[in-house]
Amino acid sequence: MTLLAALNPPQREAAKYLDGPLLVLAGAGSGKTRVITHKIAYLIGECGYKPGSIAAITFTNKAAREMAERAAKLTSNVNTKGLIVTTFHSMGLRMLREDARFAELKPAFSILDSADAAGIVSEILKTTDKQEIRRAVSRISLWKNELKSPAAALAAAEDDNARVYAKIYDRYDATLRAYQAVDFDDLIRLPAELLDAHAALREKWQNRLRHILVDEYQDTNVAQYRLLQKLTGVRAAFTAVGDDDQAIYGWRGASADNLRQLRDDYPHLHVVKLEQNYRSTVRILKAANALIANNPKLFEKRLWSELGVGDPIQVLPAARDDEHEAESVVMRLLSHKFQHRTRWRDYAILYRGNYQARVFEQALRNEKVPYQLSGGQSFFDRTEIKDVIAYLRLIANGDDDPAFIRAVTTPKRGIGAATLEKLGQVAATLHVSLFEAVFSAAATAQIGERQLAPLTEFCHFINRFEARVTREPAGEVLNDLLQAIGYEAYLFDQDDERAAQTRWNNVLEFAAWIAKKGEEDEKNLLQLTQTIALITLLEGREDEEPDAVRLSTLHAAKGLEFGHVFLVGVEENILPHRDAVDEGRLEEERRLMYVGVTRAQRSLTLSHCARRKRARETVACEPSRFIDELGDDVRQPAQPGDAEAKAQGSDRLAALKAMLG
Repeated sequence: MTLLAALNPPQREAAKYLDGPLLVLAGAGSGKTRVITHKIAYLIGECGYKPGSIAAITFTNKAAREMAERAAKLTSNVNTKGLIVTTFHSMGLRMLREDARFAELKPAFSILDSADAAGIVSEILKTTDKQEIRRAVSRISLWKNELKSPAAALAAAEDDNARVYAKIYDRYDATLRAYQAVDFDDLIRLPAELLDAHAALREKWQNRLRHILVDEYQDTNVAQYRLLQKLTGVRAAFTAVGDDDQAIYGWRGASADNLRQLRDDYPHLHVVKLEQNYRSTVRILKAANALIANNPKLFEKRLWSELGVGDPIQVLPAARDDEHEAESVVMRLLSHKFQHRTRWRDYAILYRGNYQARVFEQALRNEKVPYQLSGGQSFFDRTEIKDVIAYLRLIANGDDDPAFIRAVTTPKRGIGAATLEKLGQVAATLHVSLFEAVFSAAATAQIGERQLAPLTEFCHFINRFEARVTREPAGEVLNDLLQAIGYEAYLFDQDDERAAQTRWNNVLEFAAWIAKKGEEDEKNLLQLTQTIALITLLEGREDEEPDAVRLSTLHAAKGLEFGHVFLVGVEENILPHRDAVDEGRLEEERRLMYVGVTRAQRSLTLSHCARRKRARETVACEPSRFIDELGDDVRQPAQPGDAEAKAQGSDRLAALKAMLG
């Protein structure tokens, strides 16, 4: 019992319940990670489950890492080797690696990132129109998440437009098969389909995994739900933890209906509600409850807290325009920080869309305030890292054509576009990869000896490294590779010295990370290459959060908490977003606002503009309907005639400037 003594009664009930399917409705800040980690410890420590028979599945590497660390602390006196704490995509990768032949893949298949996928679609469409490519990619992704094959998508097409996209999907799928590659969506779709089709496979995985815990269950899509069903089988030994009030990924294929589906598919579903909030003050929760009460409810719940009443929620007077809004918010933040002697990292400025960040960055820079932008460029999206990864992917899988093209042309080797085009024609005629085509008689005949020589030399070079990767430490092989291709010299030829040095430092950091990861996880370069596609290195590079104000979209802020939150641009057409209102997705926008409100621990301030720049014109703006929905305990701005309040405001600003001076 001591293990669960730290939990409140509903948390304890959730941790101990083992009689079938369980849904834990965990309100914002109600300690859901705590429940999951204590349940893992309880299963291993008190119930005798083998660590390898438990899988906890979440959505981000960061959440998985945090959960694994907390579970390890709770089970410090027990050997937990084999415990699976992972993301849905990594779980799918693990299954596909083990059972690749069922999917007609070789174990060293490649994982294409979103840029590769867009490149293939761009080839199929013969266009570089980013918007058109994005539309096609997103359509394909949604079909895959719904477990629809190209044939099923074509059969269900309701108009010519959908038929065109379904044909693109068909060609995209065929291209991936030719490359022996999968995209992110396939990592979940393929395992779900394989378990459906092969009873022996289903039995193997169901026997191996005796209890599955799923975090952020409201964010699952059809394919993820099907995978969970197939993995748990008739025993249905799973714990789904989620909050229908925080389902904000409908546009990405997540289905809040999965909560309703659970109730229909599992009539004996046990439901535990976690309503005590350990994050926010009473006033913040009162406003959050009032707001979300406007959405129809699947399960009733009301958050409550013992953390005191707290400050009223402030709505700032309408700013003249976006620049004025940013200045007002930053001034208010500075004033609050001086009065309360807080740290920069206690503050967050949250907004609906990335485009809103620019004016706030400018205002923070003007006042020399350190800030950190969430959802900035990922370490792996940097050109130099993608160059190096292309080599690794090609060494792992010779059929990976996108990797071949990037590696063979970076650094330049005297292989021109005309030569590559001829090689492409040979490969297409023979139905083989570009790599294989280099060694064909047709290539010798059609390309000519002089042009073919550097290609053949390049392929032999890759083969020599392929022979080393399974035998030698990952870090050693990668360092030799970088030296052999002269990548450092190439960077300094390409760029001015400062930029080149920065890029080379990134490559060195990547190489050091690979070496460390290879040693820690006992993996060779081949195994690490597949994992790379699933990791955003930046997610875990900083052990200590920097002391900086956080700028973030509402979507990226989910799961985080801050002492003091500024929710900006709370206007009609922004939050709720105009498209969402037009398409009948108002409820999801309200949930997004709810997520924003419940990030705040001690204070919450809302801002909006009277006018805003749109393209070349300035348009009038209305405050969001959500402000009124927060209830009457919200401090609205003083009326224009309130001279006393105005005088107080300017006095405070003068005092603040004097302090800053």
